[in-house]
Amino acid sequence: MLTEPRSGRLAAWGNALLAGLVSPDEAAERIAAPDARHRVVLPGDDDPVGLTLALGRLRSLGAVGLRVALPVPGHPLGLSGPPEFNARALEAEEAVLVHGTALGLVPEVYEAGPADADPEDVHTEVLWECLPVREAPPADVPPLAEAERELAEAMREATEVLTRLDVAGSGPVAEAALEAYRARMEAGRQLLAPGYPPRAVRVLELAQRVGALVSIAYGDGSGAGDVREHGGAVSAAEMAARSEALRPVERTARRAQVAAYNAYAEELERRREGGRA
Repeated sequence: MLTEPRSGRLAAWGNALLAGLVSPDEAAERIAAPDARHRVVLPGDDDPVGLTLALGRLRSLGAVGLRVALPVPGHPLGLSGPPEFNARALEAEEAVLVHGTALGLVPEVYEAGPADADPEDVHTEVLWECLPVREAPPADVPPLAEAERELAEAMREATEVLTRLDVAGSGPVAEAALEAYRARMEAGRQLLAPGYPPRAVRVLELAQRVGALVSIAYGDGSGAGDVREHGGAVSAAEMAARSEALRPVERTARRAQVAAYNAYAEELERRREGGRA
């Protein structure tokens, strides 16, 4: 969770475009960065098209808002079905649901470069495939206010686990993770696109901070939970105990991240329902 999910950038800047707050070119540029290129395979098309054309086509098909899903095994966060789409999203660990079209987008990432290359030297292309989705409430996405309350408690829990395991700020891996987090926060002036409420920005920033702490506590930069000597954990049993303690915190941070990205689409839907009342 130290890096921004591609689905988050697509949803945030796609929503700003649908609202007329940014130009198509700016939205496409923000979504693709820092990758080399993003393309989309639209329904009925065999050949992929660029983001600018794809977003325009989705709007013409009735798109009114974009939502994020960040599922992992056992937690279909943000998904609404059908099973075929859920399986593809789970494999990618992220997806975007296009409200108003019964379509969803799942990314497939292609990277080229030496195995030990610096990330900036890797050529990355992303192909988004459009698939049918069920127009239904997304799974387990909390309201922003609830997500913010849960995050405050999760932050305390993560800090306590770090202290108890004696891993906070120890070793080069932890230092690298903290540096990555600090750099991400500096770039966080554009965490979300124009039109998002301030609370969504706060929640996303805190969710990423909690995610950073979880990654440090796991002993790596990804939260993957590799068994390695780091801080106070020196055995598989201790690593398993660490993972068990951190799993609820990590889940809370992912739920809050989705809530923040989905806040704009949720607000639009509330306004439409209010207008029909």
